[in-house]
Amino acid sequence: MPVTGPDFLSLQVRDLAASQAFYERYLGLERSPAGPPHAVVFTTTPTAFALRDLVEGTDLDAIAQPGLGVALWFHATGVQDIHDALVADGHRIVMAPIDGPFGRTFTFADPDGYHVTLHDRG
Repeated sequence: MPVTGPDFLSLQVRDLAASQAFYERYLGLERSPAGPPHAVVFTTTPTAFALRDLVEGTDLDAIAQPGLGVALWFHATGVQDIHDALVADGHRIVMAPIDGPFGRTFTFADPDGYHVTLHDRG
């Protein structure tokens, strides 16, 4: 049977509660009631997105950038407003907003250093 596409994405994080608060505050994500105690699963569609505690043996401090080589993009509304809120609160912007083929687009670093791109064209 062939693979039909991504079904679940998860990031390992240093501080689950802090990362959950970040994604809820700035991206407006909502926690799903489903999920194990070591993870926070959000109600994203069409693909589930989650944060989880570090797996034993994972040391995010030992690498310069977690997820290097992986492109993590989210469709969003209010992309410029999200950017402005991140900047106002001192979060790192990796790529300033541009208008391109995916609409208004920018990339930020989350609390663990993962690069996340937001765009507003579906």
